[in-house]
Amino acid sequence: MDDLIAAAAAVRENAHAPYSGFRVGAAIRTPDGRVFAGCNVENVAYPEGTCAEAGAIAAMVAGGATRIAAIAVIADSPAPVPPCGGCRQKMAEFAAPDAPVRLATTSGEASDTTVADLLPGAFGAGHMDAR
Repeated sequence: MDDLIAAAAAVRENAHAPYSGFRVGAAIRTPDGRVFAGCNVENVAYPEGTCAEAGAIAAMVAGGATRIAAIAVIADSPAPVPPCGGCRQKMAEFAAPDAPVRLATTSGEASDTTVADLLPGAFGAGHMDAR
């Protein structure tokens, strides 16, 4: 996971966060070993911004991949920052429940979890089978 943290830290430097000053980076590894990264992109109309995790997922899909094997997120914060609820659902769309997630700070603190632990009871395609 160290390579994912490094990729997330590098892309975090490109974050567009002029309003909050809170830059976040995320990196995804696909099952074939490719790495895709994304950073948060704020907008003066706050709901129109994009989270780092969503950016990494969009880059992955644009690159032709649809499965997340592992994901890492890094921010300059006192403790590792978990993804927002929307990003947790996005991660669950493309990752197995046991996919590893590493949350890290720029000072080196890290916490390991899984997609399922971040989003227990995730809504999935199987919930729509009765249509």
